[in-house]
Amino acid sequence: MSIDTAPSAGATALDATAAVVTRRDIQHRLLMTLGPILAALIIAGSILLAVGVDPLAYYGFVLKRGLLSPLGIQQTLTRMAPLLFLAAGLIVAFRAGMWNLGGDGQFLLGAVTAAASAPALVQVMPAWLALICSFVIAMLVAMIWSLVPALLRAYQGVNEIITTLMMAFLGTSLANVLVKLVFRDPGTTVPQTRTLPVEDRLPRLFDTTITSGLLLGLVAIITVHLVMTRTAFGLKLRIVGANQRAAIHAGLGVPKLTIAVFAISAGLAGLAGAVDILGVQGNVRADWNPAYGLAVIPVVFLARMNGVAAIGFVFLLSVLSIGGESAARRLGVPNHFTLVLVSIVLIVLALAEYLYHRYNQSRRN
Repeated sequence: MSIDTAPSAGATALDATAAVVTRRDIQHRLLMTLGPILAALIIAGSILLAVGVDPLAYYGFVLKRGLLSPLGIQQTLTRMAPLLFLAAGLIVAFRAGMWNLGGDGQFLLGAVTAAASAPALVQVMPAWLALICSFVIAMLVAMIWSLVPALLRAYQGVNEIITTLMMAFLGTSLANVLVKLVFRDPGTTVPQTRTLPVEDRLPRLFDTTITSGLLLGLVAIITVHLVMTRTAFGLKLRIVGANQRAAIHAGLGVPKLTIAVFAISAGLAGLAGAVDILGVQGNVRADWNPAYGLAVIPVVFLARMNGVAAIGFVFLLSVLSIGGESAARRLGVPNHFTLVLVSIVLIVLALAEYLYHRYNQSRRN
């Protein structure tokens, strides 16, 4: 009897210990995430107070417009669609130890090519097939645009931070040139592409203004999360990101994996541009650049490159973005203050992680 019960008692003790460790880990993650956000709200509120703006009124407008009003929550969920695609692309790159900072250029090129192709394709094929073709075209164009930094990183060891930033600048400029010269709608006085009719755009969800692109974005980021955490391909990318030399000694084709990472990341950025145009905007105007790519980078770091957690932080960014636009109009605060707030959160989070790491080191010593 004692022989049978001893292993059972030991297993129970191990399960209890594991449960305590898991609970502590969850509490630590919540503290290290919610704490910096609360501290950042206080710091940003102090800045608003210093420039003569009531921080409570500002946060009140943000919550009311971005979260609590029916129209506002619909706009928030719609805004999430392109941000989810961008977050998914950044997670792939960052997990593989690579920096794709050219997301804005890839986003705009994908948006412009989708805006140019969709109105023409709906004239010769069913709308659903035209949308699929436009998505594919936008993805391929963004992938091709990422080839230069990918090849330079894979075979020459050139730092991709510099090359992707340069390609972002060139991509943004090229997108504007295409709108003004090649794809310009001759029937309008303002430089823009032809407008895709509302009835031919992505369908809405449940008789609301929420575009079905939200579902596509959720599928994209959850798929990326599962691929990076549950598949052999994702394991290879994580090994490359952890130690490239070890990956080479393990026999992994690092150059090919590098090109694949850039292609996937850029392709998702191109899809982000396409989903914004085919679901909401309908066309691209000259000099249009929402700069979503740079805004999503701190969100991905806040989520610690976890796809599921990134959904929540993208939602938070969308609330701040939609609500911040309303607060800016009412209180005279610049729209870019939302980015300032997210940046403060990122800085406070980094400081919290650093202090926690030093605390753990002092306890071990």
